[in-house]
Amino acid sequence: MRVTRLVDLSVPVDAGTQVFPGDPVFASQPHTTVAADGYNVQAVRMGSQTGTHVDAPFHFAPDGLRVDELDLTRLTGSAVVVDVRGRAPRSRLTWDDVADDRISVGSIVLLHTGWSAHYGTPAYFDHPFLDADACRRLLAAGVRTIGLDAPNIDLTPTDDDPGEGYPVHHLVAAVDGVICENLTNLAAVDFADPFVSLLPLRLTGADGAPVRAVAMQVQP
Repeated sequence: MRVTRLVDLSVPVDAGTQVFPGDPVFASQPHTTVAADGYNVQAVRMGSQTGTHVDAPFHFAPDGLRVDELDLTRLTGSAVVVDVRGRAPRSRLTWDDVADDRISVGSIVLLHTGWSAHYGTPAYFDHPFLDADACRRLLAAGVRTIGLDAPNIDLTPTDDDPGEGYPVHHLVAAVDGVICENLTNLAAVDFADPFVSLLPLRLTGADGAPVRAVAMQVQP
């Protein structure tokens, strides 16, 4: 397999990284410097769900797999990018929206909402979200990894809308599946059959971890 093109699907991790309401804010400062110590090391503080990240089942299932226990084959493989752009804020993505003949057992499904255009603004949290019945049908088709270019695969609660209790997170966790959130740049995946890597940091016992998500165009 030869990689002919790489597309970065990850948001930058820095002081401007937008986090889910209530999550730890990213911080980084020099721990040592070349001038004082002869080498540079940064002291980094962040949450397990910082930036582009994957959710392990343990994120919502007390007995679920932790991120270091995930089957790596669920984090790499052929992806189907489903174009669901143009939906209204806080709209439901139904089975009619996400059904795609290219989806098969083991496909990594990436929902291209276009909502990454709002990253860094309050509107980012008014994203479209995956309907629970559509999730059930994806899982029934053999999908175990779903990602999207928004901060939450479920409806994000607000002061005016309590949400739905994160049903998609629970459904995916129940089958030891994986969710990837805060993707970006999905419009650049304009080639067929992308091979995607969503490999996270191996944080022992964690509910999730940041990833450097990439899509690759490959040739045999």
